[in-house]
Order: sequence, then C-alpha cells, then structure tokens
Amino acid sequence: SFTMNTYLFVYDLMQFCGHSWIFTNMIIRFMSFGKDSLADTFYSIGLVMRLCQLLSTLEILHILIGIDKSRLFPRFLQITERIIVLFVVINSQEEVQGKYVVCVLFFLWNLLDVVRYTYNMLARMGIYYLPLTWLNFSLCIPLYPLSVLAKAFAICLSLPYFESFGTYSIKLPFPFAFSIYFPYVLKMYLLVLFIGMCFIIQNLFSERKAHLGTGNIKKKRS
Repeated sequence: SFTMNTYLFVYDLMQFCGHSWIFTNMIIRFMSFGKDSLADTFYSIGLVMRLCQLLSTLEILHILIGIDKSRLFPRFLQITERIIVLFVVINSQEEVQGKYVVCVLFFLWNLLDVVRYTYNMLARMGIYYLPLTWLNFSLCIPLYPLSVLAKAFAICLSLPYFESFGTYSIKLPFPFAFSIYFPYVLKMYLLVLFIGMCFIIQNLFSERKAHLGTGNIKKKRS
C-alpha cells in the first residue's frame, strides 16, 4: 500500500542518512588525521553506529509482517551477527574499541549499507538504475566474506580480555553447580559465524541471479 511504501521509504532514508554520515565522517577523519584516526573510530562514530544497527532490527519485523519480501533467515543472520559483534564483543571491551579492525569492520558495513539503502529508496519509487542495481547485488558478494573475517578477527582479539576480566562468564551457586565460560561461547560462535557465511553467500548469489538475470534487466529498463 501507499502508506507502507512511504513508511519503508522513510526507514530507508533514515538508514541512508545515518550510514552516509558515518561513512563520510570516516573518510574525512582519515584524510585529515591519517592512521591516527583509526584508533578512535569507535569513540567518534560508535553511538551513531549502534543506533543504526538497533534500527536495523526493524527489518526482521518488516519481513515477518509481510511488507518486505526478503528472505527472513539470511537477513536475521546478518543482523544478529552485527548486533553480537558490535554490542557484545566491541562495546563491552574498551581495549578492543581502539583496534584497527573496528575501523575496517565499520568501513565495510557502511559501504555496503550506503549502496543498499540507496537502491532500496529508489526501488520504492519504481526507479532502477542498472549500474546501481548491479553494484547493490554484486558488491556484497566479495565484501560480505571480508566483513565476516573482520568479525572473526575482532572476536579473537577480544578473547584474552574476556578471559582476564570474566565478562559475561557466569557461575551459578549450589545446588546448580553450573557455569558458563563466555570465551568458550565465543569460540563456538566463530563456527556458527562461518557456517552462516556459507549459507548467506549462497543466498546472495541467488538474489544476484534473480535481479540481474537478462529477463529482469530488460523488464527494469522498460
């Protein structure tokens, strides 16, 4: 409906503005301060990044209520990966926030999202530019695995701090005699992360074929 389409356009516009601000800020800071800007990336743009990622959880709701026709499980995996790495791993360990991998991770996320939300906004209005369509469904195929590697590297860097500080590790008193050692949970999640990557890459290729097939391209041009 017109109302739902307007709502989705406003949502995409808000995300586009947020991620564009982050992306532009990162580039300007790097051009101004060079490598010195990488260490405090989280401190300068972390708040806006967290707001954008929290807002992205609405996309799961959009799919569940049927106003977004994307596949639920791949989108759920992508969103939860970012939430876990950003809020559980990076946000909870101040020592990790100054690592260069955080800057790399933010750069990859925002590059992908600026393209994706630009495409989505124009698509809501029935506007399809072939170069933008190609970029939206092609850029994610090489960059998403790179972002997964950056996530895994950030998790590995955080493990010593989770071990020394005991963050999120829980030991229940008697009579339960049960404990959760969080570094083990993160190591198990690394396996889940790479298994999910294989599934999502397969889905990305399927989406690219569906949107960039010869028949679809001719239809959008017409």
